Amino acid sequence: MNNFKKIGLSALAGSLVAFSVNAAEMGVSGGASLTVSDQGLALENNKWTMGNSITFSASGELDNGLTVSSSYELDDDVMDDYSMSFGSADIGTVTFSGSGGSSALSAVDDVTPNAYEEAWHGGGTGSLGTINGLAGINSFSYTSPSFGGATITASYLPSSATVSVKSSTAFAVAYTPEMVEGLTVGYASQDDDSGAATTATDDTSESTFYLKYTMGGFTVGYQESELDSDTDSEDADSQAFGITYAVSDALTIGYGAHSYETTGNSSLVDQESTAISASYTMGGMTIAGIMNDMDNEGGASATDLEMYELNMSFAF
Repeated sequence: MNNFKKIGLSALAGSLVAFSVNAAEMGVSGGASLTVSDQGLALENNKWTMGNSITFSASGELDNGLTVSSSYELDDDVMDDYSMSFGSADIGTVTFSGSGGSSALSAVDDVTPNAYEEAWHGGGTGSLGTINGLAGINSFSYTSPSFGGATITASYLPSSATVSVKSSTAFAVAYTPEMVEGLTVGYASQDDDSGAATTATDDTSESTFYLKYTMGGFTVGYQESELDSDTDSEDADSQAFGITYAVSDALTIGYGAHSYETTGNSSLVDQESTAISASYTMGGMTIAGIMNDMDNEGGASATDLEMYELNMSFAF
């Protein structure tokens, strides 16, 4: 071996020592669930469904102090949600969601407390849910560290023919003041350059504001949202209220109400929903359910529904 090769190998060995990577932590988590429900049933009226998922995750800290993580979820034998993120406690966290990501607004579209699901849960394909902004595949988001109790989130969805004609940008702030323990105040807004994938000129703007307060076993929340569109008939307002009580460490009960008004379409009336919910956890098993009423489903007068759902889930 000549001197040149010796020097090259020595330099390579030195670089491997100097830039050694900390070992990553690998993890696998999963769950299975069984649900009986009369919400959104097909004609065969089979009320039973099964859910199952397994999530593979990895995380590690680099020599420069950044933490990098990735997550992949298999749901019903299909690659469902997957993402990667990097950041630190000082600079915040950047996340790229290949699938299953949320915008800064859609992540807080309904934060009112419940013991299982929101009051508007269920219903048919025409039922109205939340004003939740556009979210899609291959999106970016950033979450800041806390500044005196305030956390800022920003998200960006690039143009995609399969999700939106143009891009979407959203911002959100959540503030938990130190002088009022248990209180959280939040606001989010989003601009979608196209609210419909087939209409390039249908730009929309959404916003939401919420209050949530926890004292002892009680948590109460209120939220208002608004949608403004280039297509006036799509303009809408919504209000939501929720309250839960932790009877014990295992049992929680809740009540919620939600209304959705399509302000730009006089032919539609307000959809009104109310619900009671409960959940009980024992070890890795949780039994939870909801009973809810929905009046004027989809804004259609006198189209009323009474629904229930019961779920038993196992985490492993």
